[in-house]
Amino acid sequence: MAMTVHCDIVSAEEEIFSGLVEMVVAAGSEGDVGIAYGHAPLLTALKPGPVRVIKQGGEEEIFYLSGGYLEVQPSVVIVLADTALRADDLDEAKVLEAQKAAESQLANQSGELDYSVAASQLAEAAAQLRTLQAIKRKAGR
Repeated sequence: MAMTVHCDIVSAEEEIFSGLVEMVVAAGSEGDVGIAYGHAPLLTALKPGPVRVIKQGGEEEIFYLSGGYLEVQPSVVIVLADTALRADDLDEAKVLEAQKAAESQLANQSGELDYSVAASQLAEAAAQLRTLQAIKRKAGR
């Protein structure tokens, strides 16, 4: 049996996941990071996108984070995010619609355009789509 570490994934609203894991893979600010039992203590910012959790026994679960922080201590991995969702809860049609709306706002260079808001919405939709693609790859579709 593989060595495990306790992992908590917490959003501003609720705890999304808590349990023993063999590995956590997330998009850190400097690139992807994989955390397993015995990893050195670490604190890093996370980019929006998928977080893969390989639970005790090898089952994999994928979550979407809007960004946040990952903290590694000797006995626990903590993922903190403003928004965290189980990837299965993402609605692909709504994500694609949000992406199109953000792209449309950016293409329409009117005076009322808040570029930073539109760019942020586009980045979030792209991160959600990456999460949905990770689920499809996992399922072999």
